[in-house]
Amino acid sequence: MEKKAEGEVVFRPMKLSDLPQIEIVENSSFSAPWPRQAFYNELVFNQFARYTVVTVDGKVAGYCGCWMILDEAHITNIAIHPDYRGRGLGEAILTYVMEMSRSLGACKMTLEVRVSNSIAQSLYEKLGFERSGVRPKYYTDNQEDAIIMWVTLNEQSKRNSITGN
Repeated sequence: MEKKAEGEVVFRPMKLSDLPQIEIVENSSFSAPWPRQAFYNELVFNQFARYTVVTVDGKVAGYCGCWMILDEAHITNIAIHPDYRGRGLGEAILTYVMEMSRSLGACKMTLEVRVSNSIAQSLYEKLGFERSGVRPKYYTDNQEDAIIMWVTLNEQSKRNSITGN
């Protein structure tokens, strides 16, 4: 059973002042982490980028980034700091970003996930994502393949309102 996050949980847009904490989350989560400058460029120069942080008692516990392009949202990255995993924050922030994307006009959402990351795949499937293909040797650190997954946001929203999730 998942533990709920303790303390005050807040979702909000990422700010430049969050970057030192984002760098800690990123470095503790990935074997090929994005550098701080990549997040800076996303926030300052990328008109399509929307980055959300989740804080617990004011401390950044994780983030999710997506690009809004026409009627599609593409998850660029998502991470929860290891100290905050297992509390439902990954599901909560992805659900939040899915609803935000839908409210901004996205009909579909996509992402790539490592073939070895079964925990993330299970979360995405729980939220309605379906496998649609493979990107061979997508990850540069070890040439691992990525599974491409898609979800139709309108159908997901209807399903959630019917089931109460």
